[in-house]
Amino acid sequence: MKKYKIGYTTGVYDMFHIGHLNLLKRAKENCEYLIVGVSTDELVYKEKNKIPIIPFEDRVEIIKSIRYVDEVVPQYDKDKIAAYKKYKFNAMFVGDDWKGKPLFKNAEEILKQYGVDVIYFPYTKKISSTKLRKIIYNECDEEK
Repeated sequence: MKKYKIGYTTGVYDMFHIGHLNLLKRAKENCEYLIVGVSTDELVYKEKNKIPIIPFEDRVEIIKSIRYVDEVVPQYDKDKIAAYKKYKFNAMFVGDDWKGKPLFKNAEEILKQYGVDVIYFPYTKKISSTKLRKIIYNECDEEK
């Protein structure tokens, strides 16, 4: 795989786990400079109808501390074309669980016109923030 100058990826990064680290590490292996968008609490609520366990400011600090990350930016919406116009990345890195979904299918077609590649990495199946959330809430229910 060719190495890109500027890479971009986004996420909620709630309850940071190995799947998040795998994505950021693989993204950085494929670019010189990695920009990471962290979804705001408002965006998460709008898109997923839930509030992250870890507040936005804390999630930003966690992502800033990861050695693979060169810059952290807030993600206020999921408009990948607007993000490209603002950050001028050469590649966007995404977990393959998003492959074929309308958001990325459309973005892929438009970004291609700007010479931007959308690269999908294997999703870490054994863990997710959603799975962690279920475990936490089930254990809390059992304690009552």
